[in-house]
Amino acid sequence: MPIRASAPGVVTRAVRPFGRPQLKTHQLAFLVHLDEERRLARAASAAGLTQPAASKLLRQIEETLDVKLFERHARGVAPTRYGEILVRHARSALSEIGLAREEVAALKAGRTGKAAVGTIVEPGASLLPTAIATLKQRYPGTLVHVEIDASRLLVQRLLQGHLDMAVARLLDAEAAEELAYEPLALDEPHAVIAGARHPLAGRAHLRLEDLIEQPWIVPPPGSLVREKLAAMFLHEGLPQPGDIVETSSLPMITALLEQGRMIVALPEVSVASYCKAGILKVLMPDLPVGLGGFGLVTRRNRELSAGARLMLVTLREVAGKLYSPCEHTEVIRHA
Repeated sequence: MPIRASAPGVVTRAVRPFGRPQLKTHQLAFLVHLDEERRLARAASAAGLTQPAASKLLRQIEETLDVKLFERHARGVAPTRYGEILVRHARSALSEIGLAREEVAALKAGRTGKAAVGTIVEPGASLLPTAIATLKQRYPGTLVHVEIDASRLLVQRLLQGHLDMAVARLLDAEAAEELAYEPLALDEPHAVIAGARHPLAGRAHLRLEDLIEQPWIVPPPGSLVREKLAAMFLHEGLPQPGDIVETSSLPMITALLEQGRMIVALPEVSVASYCKAGILKVLMPDLPVGLGGFGLVTRRNRELSAGARLMLVTLREVAGKLYSPCEHTEVIRHA
Protein backbone atom coordinates (compact mmCIF):
# COMPACT_ATOMS: atom_id res chain seq x y z
CA MET A 1 0.00 0.00 0.00
CA PRO A 2 1.52 3.40 -0.94
CA ILE A 3 2.89 5.66 1.81
CA ARG A 4 1.94 9.32 1.68
CA ALA A 5 3.21 12.26 3.79
CA SER A 6 0.46 14.67 4.79
CA ALA A 7 2.57 16.99 6.95
CA PRO A 8 6.21 17.30 8.05
CA GLY A 9 7.05 14.38 10.31
CA VAL A 10 3.64 12.71 9.84
CA VAL A 11 3.26 9.63 7.61
CA THR A 12 -0.15 8.26 6.63
CA ARG A 13 -1.33 5.39 4.46
CA ALA A 14 -3.54 6.08 1.45
CA VAL A 15 -6.93 4.53 2.04
CA ARG A 16 -8.22 2.39 -0.81
CA PRO A 17 -11.82 3.19 -1.70
CA PHE A 18 -14.23 0.44 -0.60
CA GLY A 19 -16.62 -0.56 -3.38
CA ARG A 20 -20.27 -1.34 -2.65
CA PRO A 21 -20.95 -5.10 -2.95
CA GLN A 22 -23.28 -5.85 -5.85
CA LEU A 23 -25.65 -8.82 -5.60
CA LYS A 24 -27.49 -10.17 -8.62
CA THR A 25 -31.11 -11.23 -8.84
CA HIS A 26 -30.32 -14.96 -9.06
CA GLN A 27 -28.19 -14.68 -5.91
CA LEU A 28 -31.02 -13.03 -4.01
CA ALA A 29 -33.48 -15.67 -5.24
CA PHE A 30 -31.16 -18.47 -4.10
CA LEU A 31 -30.89 -16.95 -0.60
CA VAL A 32 -34.68 -16.84 -0.32
CA HIS A 33 -34.92 -20.50 -1.45
CA LEU A 34 -32.29 -21.48 1.11
CA ASP A 35 -34.15 -19.69 3.89
CA GLU A 36 -37.43 -21.39 2.92
CA GLU A 37 -36.03 -24.89 2.42
CA ARG A 38 -33.30 -24.83 5.14
CA ARG A 39 -31.49 -27.60 3.23
CA LEU A 40 -28.87 -26.90 0.59
CA ALA A 41 -29.94 -29.75 -1.72
CA ARG A 42 -33.59 -28.66 -1.79
CA ALA A 43 -32.68 -24.98 -2.21
CA ALA A 44 -30.36 -25.92 -5.09
CA SER A 45 -33.16 -27.87 -6.78
CA ALA A 46 -35.61 -24.99 -6.33
CA ALA A 47 -33.09 -22.58 -7.87
CA GLY A 48 -32.25 -24.94 -10.75
CA LEU A 49 -28.69 -25.55 -9.55
CA THR A 50 -26.58 -28.56 -8.70
CA GLN A 51 -25.61 -28.87 -5.04
CA PRO A 52 -21.92 -28.07 -5.70
CA ALA A 53 -22.93 -24.99 -7.70
CA ALA A 54 -25.24 -23.91 -4.88
CA SER A 55 -22.45 -24.31 -2.30
CA LYS A 56 -20.12 -22.24 -4.49
CA LEU A 57 -22.78 -19.54 -4.98
CA LEU A 58 -23.38 -19.22 -1.23
CA ARG A 59 -19.64 -19.03 -0.60
CA GLN A 60 -19.31 -16.29 -3.23
CA ILE A 61 -22.11 -14.22 -1.66
CA GLU A 62 -20.60 -14.57 1.82
CA GLU A 63 -17.16 -13.59 0.52
CA THR A 64 -18.65 -10.57 -1.26
CA LEU A 65 -20.29 -9.35 1.95
CA ASP A 66 -17.54 -10.63 4.24
CA VAL A 67 -20.06 -12.16 6.69
CA LYS A 68 -21.41 -15.62 7.45
CA LEU A 69 -25.02 -15.83 6.21
CA PHE A 70 -25.98 -19.44 7.02
CA GLU A 71 -24.76 -21.88 9.66
CA ARG A 72 -24.74 -25.62 9.00
CA HIS A 73 -26.17 -27.97 11.63
CA ALA A 74 -27.31 -31.58 11.82
CA ARG A 75 -30.75 -30.93 10.33
CA GLY A 76 -29.71 -28.55 7.57
CA VAL A 77 -28.87 -24.85 7.61
CA ALA A 78 -30.19 -21.82 9.48
CA PRO A 79 -29.65 -18.12 8.76
CA THR A 80 -27.36 -16.09 11.00
CA ARG A 81 -28.43 -12.61 12.10
CA TYR A 82 -26.70 -11.28 8.99
CA GLY A 83 -28.54 -13.85 6.91
CA GLU A 84 -31.93 -12.92 8.36
CA ILE A 85 -31.35 -9.28 7.42
CA LEU A 86 -30.23 -10.09 3.88
CA VAL A 87 -33.05 -12.58 3.25
CA ARG A 88 -35.65 -10.07 4.43
CA HIS A 89 -34.37 -7.43 2.03
CA ALA A 90 -33.89 -10.01 -0.74
CA ARG A 91 -37.58 -10.92 -0.54
CA SER A 92 -38.54 -7.27 -0.69
CA ALA A 93 -36.22 -6.58 -3.64
CA LEU A 94 -37.48 -9.58 -5.62
CA SER A 95 -41.07 -8.57 -4.93
CA GLU A 96 -40.40 -5.02 -6.10
CA ILE A 97 -38.82 -6.33 -9.32
CA GLY A 98 -41.86 -8.54 -9.90
CA LEU A 99 -44.25 -5.68 -9.28
CA ALA A 100 -42.28 -3.46 -11.66
CA ARG A 101 -42.59 -6.08 -14.39
CA GLU A 102 -46.33 -6.36 -13.77
CA GLU A 103 -46.75 -2.58 -13.87
CA VAL A 104 -44.83 -2.33 -17.15
CA ALA A 105 -46.90 -5.19 -18.62
CA ALA A 106 -50.12 -3.50 -17.48
CA LEU A 107 -49.10 -0.22 -19.07
CA LYS A 108 -48.19 -1.99 -22.33
CA ALA A 109 -51.61 -3.68 -22.30
CA GLY A 110 -53.35 -0.34 -21.89
CA ARG A 111 -54.35 -0.79 -18.25
CA THR A 112 -54.09 2.08 -15.77
CA GLY A 113 -52.17 -0.06 -13.29
CA LYS A 114 -52.54 -2.73 -10.64
CA ALA A 115 -53.44 -2.66 -6.95
CA ALA A 116 -53.06 -5.64 -4.60
CA VAL A 117 -55.26 -5.33 -1.51
CA GLY A 118 -55.71 -7.60 1.48
CA THR A 119 -58.75 -7.44 3.74
CA ILE A 120 -60.40 -9.08 6.72
CA VAL A 121 -63.97 -10.37 6.39
CA GLU A 122 -66.23 -7.41 7.25
CA PRO A 123 -64.62 -4.75 5.03
CA GLY A 124 -64.19 -7.50 2.44
CA ALA A 125 -67.98 -7.66 2.19
CA SER A 126 -68.72 -3.93 2.37
CA LEU A 127 -65.82 -1.49 1.98
CA LEU A 128 -63.79 -3.34 -0.66
CA PRO A 129 -66.65 -4.13 -3.12
CA THR A 130 -67.86 -0.53 -3.01
CA ALA A 131 -64.36 0.89 -3.36
CA ILE A 132 -63.50 -1.44 -6.25
CA ALA A 133 -66.75 -0.62 -8.07
CA THR A 134 -66.02 3.10 -7.63
CA LEU A 135 -62.44 2.70 -8.83
CA LYS A 136 -63.42 0.62 -11.87
CA GLN A 137 -66.07 3.16 -12.83
CA ARG A 138 -63.50 5.95 -12.82
CA TYR A 139 -60.49 3.99 -14.07
CA PRO A 140 -61.75 0.85 -15.86
CA GLY A 141 -58.22 -0.16 -16.88
CA THR A 142 -57.05 -0.75 -13.31
CA LEU A 143 -56.42 -4.37 -12.34
CA VAL A 144 -57.34 -5.09 -8.71
CA HIS A 145 -56.13 -8.19 -6.85
CA VAL A 146 -57.90 -8.97 -3.54
CA GLU A 147 -56.97 -11.42 -0.76
CA ILE A 148 -59.22 -12.14 2.25
CA ASP A 149 -57.49 -13.55 5.32
CA ALA A 150 -56.69 -12.97 8.99
CA SER A 151 -54.94 -9.74 9.99
CA ARG A 152 -51.61 -11.33 10.95
CA LEU A 153 -51.31 -13.14 7.62
CA LEU A 154 -52.28 -10.04 5.64
CA VAL A 155 -49.67 -7.90 7.41
CA GLN A 156 -47.08 -10.60 6.77
CA ARG A 157 -48.00 -10.62 3.07
CA LEU A 158 -47.76 -6.83 3.06
CA LEU A 159 -44.28 -6.87 4.59
CA GLN A 160 -43.16 -9.47 2.06
CA GLY A 161 -44.23 -7.16 -0.76
CA HIS A 162 -47.12 -9.29 -2.05
CA LEU A 163 -49.73 -6.66 -1.13
CA ASP A 164 -49.78 -2.89 -1.60
CA MET A 165 -52.10 -2.32 1.37
CA ALA A 166 -54.31 -4.19 3.82
CA VAL A 167 -57.55 -3.38 5.58
CA ALA A 168 -56.81 -5.14 8.85
CA ARG A 169 -55.83 -4.86 12.49
CA LEU A 170 -52.33 -4.39 13.84
CA LEU A 171 -51.83 -7.12 16.42
CA ASP A 172 -48.06 -7.17 16.85
CA ALA A 173 -45.48 -4.45 17.41
CA GLU A 174 -42.51 -6.27 15.84
CA ALA A 175 -42.73 -4.46 12.48
CA ALA A 176 -44.10 -1.18 13.86
CA GLU A 177 -41.33 0.93 12.34
CA GLU A 178 -42.09 -0.42 8.87
CA LEU A 179 -45.84 0.17 8.90
CA ALA A 180 -48.27 3.07 8.76
CA TYR A 181 -51.80 2.65 10.15
CA GLU A 182 -54.89 4.79 9.46
CA PRO A 183 -57.97 3.90 11.57
CA LEU A 184 -61.13 3.39 9.50
CA ALA A 185 -63.73 1.87 11.82
CA LEU A 186 -63.89 1.77 15.61
CA ASP A 187 -65.49 -1.68 15.85
CA GLU A 188 -66.46 -4.78 13.86
CA PRO A 189 -69.75 -5.97 15.38
CA HIS A 190 -70.57 -9.68 15.06
CA ALA A 191 -73.81 -11.66 15.17
CA VAL A 192 -74.67 -15.35 15.39
CA ILE A 193 -75.85 -16.42 11.92
CA ALA A 194 -77.64 -19.61 10.90
CA GLY A 195 -79.53 -21.02 7.96
CA ALA A 196 -83.15 -19.96 7.60
CA ARG A 197 -84.21 -23.59 8.28
CA HIS A 198 -82.23 -23.89 11.52
CA PRO A 199 -84.37 -25.30 14.39
CA LEU A 200 -83.73 -22.13 16.42
CA ALA A 201 -84.44 -19.72 13.57
CA GLY A 202 -87.94 -18.94 14.86
CA ARG A 203 -86.93 -18.46 18.49
CA ALA A 204 -86.83 -14.95 19.97
CA HIS A 205 -84.54 -13.64 22.72
CA LEU A 206 -81.94 -16.37 22.40
CA ARG A 207 -79.04 -16.31 24.84
CA LEU A 208 -75.49 -17.53 24.32
CA GLU A 209 -76.07 -20.54 26.59
CA ASP A 210 -78.91 -21.59 24.26
CA LEU A 211 -76.41 -21.89 21.41
CA ILE A 212 -73.42 -23.59 23.02
CA GLU A 213 -74.58 -27.13 22.15
CA GLN A 214 -75.09 -26.25 18.49
CA PRO A 215 -72.50 -27.23 15.86
CA TRP A 216 -70.33 -24.13 15.29
CA ILE A 217 -68.22 -22.93 12.38
CA VAL A 218 -65.11 -21.20 13.73
CA PRO A 219 -61.94 -19.71 12.21
CA PRO A 220 -58.69 -21.72 12.38
CA PRO A 221 -56.61 -21.47 15.59
CA GLY A 222 -54.45 -18.36 15.81
CA SER A 223 -57.02 -15.98 14.34
CA LEU A 224 -58.20 -13.05 16.45
CA VAL A 225 -61.87 -13.97 16.05
CA ARG A 226 -61.16 -17.49 17.34
CA GLU A 227 -59.29 -16.09 20.35
CA LYS A 228 -62.05 -13.58 21.12
CA LEU A 229 -64.79 -16.22 20.82
CA ALA A 230 -62.94 -18.47 23.27
CA ALA A 231 -62.55 -15.56 25.69
CA MET A 232 -66.25 -14.69 25.35
CA PHE A 233 -67.39 -18.22 26.26
CA LEU A 234 -64.95 -18.26 29.18
CA HIS A 235 -66.17 -14.86 30.43
CA GLU A 236 -69.79 -16.07 30.30
CA GLY A 237 -68.90 -19.20 32.28
CA LEU A 238 -69.68 -21.47 29.34
CA PRO A 239 -67.70 -24.39 27.89
CA GLN A 240 -66.12 -24.08 24.47
CA PRO A 241 -68.22 -25.48 21.59
CA GLY A 242 -67.35 -29.16 21.14
CA ASP A 243 -68.85 -29.77 17.70
CA ILE A 244 -66.96 -27.49 15.32
CA VAL A 245 -65.81 -27.04 11.73
CA GLU A 246 -62.74 -24.82 11.16
CA THR A 247 -62.76 -22.57 8.09
CA SER A 248 -62.44 -18.91 7.14
CA SER A 249 -63.84 -19.38 3.63
CA LEU A 250 -67.06 -17.37 3.31
CA PRO A 251 -68.41 -19.51 0.41
CA MET A 252 -67.81 -22.66 2.48
CA ILE A 253 -69.41 -21.03 5.55
CA THR A 254 -72.57 -20.01 3.70
CA ALA A 255 -72.83 -23.46 2.08
CA LEU A 256 -72.57 -25.15 5.49
CA LEU A 257 -75.15 -22.80 7.01
CA GLU A 258 -77.61 -23.59 4.22
CA GLN A 259 -77.53 -27.24 5.33
CA GLY A 260 -79.64 -26.14 8.28
CA ARG A 261 -77.82 -27.18 11.48
CA MET A 262 -74.62 -25.13 11.86
CA ILE A 263 -74.14 -21.61 13.26
CA VAL A 264 -71.33 -19.06 12.98
CA ALA A 265 -70.24 -15.71 14.42
CA LEU A 266 -69.84 -13.21 11.55
CA PRO A 267 -70.29 -9.50 10.87
CA GLU A 268 -73.92 -9.29 9.74
CA VAL A 269 -72.97 -7.09 6.80
CA SER A 270 -70.81 -9.87 5.34
CA VAL A 271 -73.91 -12.02 4.70
CA ALA A 272 -76.52 -9.27 4.39
CA SER A 273 -77.53 -10.32 0.87
CA TYR A 274 -78.15 -13.93 2.04
CA CYS A 275 -80.28 -12.70 4.95
CA LYS A 276 -82.23 -10.39 2.66
CA ALA A 277 -82.88 -13.29 0.28
CA GLY A 278 -84.20 -15.44 3.13
CA ILE A 279 -81.35 -17.96 2.92
CA LEU A 280 -79.71 -17.07 6.25
CA LYS A 281 -81.04 -15.61 9.49
CA VAL A 282 -79.60 -13.71 12.46
CA LEU A 283 -80.14 -15.73 15.63
CA MET A 284 -78.42 -13.35 18.03
CA PRO A 285 -77.34 -9.81 17.16
CA ASP A 286 -74.65 -7.78 18.91
CA LEU A 287 -72.52 -10.70 20.02
CA PRO A 288 -70.12 -9.42 22.76
CA VAL A 289 -66.94 -10.51 20.97
CA GLY A 290 -65.06 -7.22 21.44
CA LEU A 291 -62.87 -7.34 18.35
CA GLY A 292 -62.25 -3.59 18.20
CA GLY A 293 -61.63 -1.53 15.10
CA PHE A 294 -59.63 -1.97 11.93
CA GLY A 295 -57.78 0.32 9.59
CA LEU A 296 -55.71 0.82 6.48
CA VAL A 297 -52.19 -0.61 6.75
CA THR A 298 -49.37 0.29 4.35
CA ARG A 299 -45.59 0.04 4.35
CA ARG A 300 -44.13 3.31 5.58
CA ASN A 301 -41.12 3.61 3.25
CA ARG A 302 -42.56 2.05 0.10
CA GLU A 303 -43.65 4.15 -2.86
CA LEU A 304 -46.93 2.88 -4.29
CA SER A 305 -47.59 2.37 -7.98
CA ALA A 306 -50.07 4.58 -9.80
CA GLY A 307 -52.80 1.93 -9.60
CA ALA A 308 -52.20 1.32 -5.90
CA ARG A 309 -52.35 5.06 -5.16
CA LEU A 310 -55.72 5.27 -6.92
CA MET A 311 -56.98 2.33 -4.83
CA LEU A 312 -55.72 3.93 -1.61
CA VAL A 313 -57.47 7.22 -2.31
CA THR A 314 -60.71 5.42 -3.19
CA LEU A 315 -60.62 3.28 -0.03
CA ARG A 316 -60.24 6.39 2.12
CA GLU A 317 -63.11 8.09 0.32
CA VAL A 318 -65.53 5.17 0.60
CA ALA A 319 -64.55 4.41 4.21
CA GLY A 320 -65.36 8.00 5.13
CA LYS A 321 -68.92 7.41 3.95
CA LEU A 322 -69.41 3.92 5.41
CA TYR A 323 -67.91 4.22 8.88
CA SER A 324 -67.95 6.63 11.76
CA PRO A 325 -65.36 9.39 11.31
CA CYS A 326 -61.92 8.37 12.54
CA GLU A 327 -58.80 10.45 12.67
CA HIS A 328 -56.70 9.38 9.68
CA THR A 329 -53.17 9.62 10.97
CA GLU A 330 -50.08 7.56 10.28
CA VAL A 331 -49.73 5.96 13.69
CA ILE A 332 -49.05 2.46 14.91
CA ARG A 333 -51.37 1.12 17.56
CA HIS A 334 -52.61 -2.23 18.85
CA ALA A 335 -56.11 -3.32 17.85
